[in-house]
Amino acid sequence: MSYATTDLSDAHPELQVCEPLFGDFGGVDKFHGPIRTLKIFEDNALVRSTLETPGNGAVLVVDGGGSMRCALVGGNLGVLAVKNGWAGIVVNGCVRDSEELAAQAVGIKALATHPRKSEKGLHSGHVDKVVSFAGVTFKPGAWLYADADGIVVAETELKG
Repeated sequence: MSYATTDLSDAHPELQVCEPLFGDFGGVDKFHGPIRTLKIFEDNALVRSTLETPGNGAVLVVDGGGSMRCALVGGNLGVLAVKNGWAGIVVNGCVRDSEELAAQAVGIKALATHPRKSEKGLHSGHVDKVVSFAGVTFKPGAWLYADADGIVVAETELKG
């Protein structure tokens, strides 16, 4: 089975499809896996602590509220994602260190780049709760498939 989002969308019209808001920033442009979620705002401490744990091929979906005031993922966190086996990261917010991220073997989609780092300890966050943005509801344990054409989400893993 092809994991191309176009083919998946054609074969499974019930899939949720993200609005086309995200750019590719990682060194891998095609990725898929079970979803883990974070809900944060301008404080990436939970992103770091989550990426420090084994990813086991999961995709971390970070709902940063769409903030354009700072980055939530940068080069150091990209290194952690690769080291700990995360398939990818989708950020409803910004990333930084884009050249470093582009050289790392992890898929990263985000709204934009921003040079400013996030503040630590500003806000609390939530782990593995349902989050919604870009016209899609992301549930922990659902499956996300991403490539250059976009992002689709299935309730369960799509088998070949």
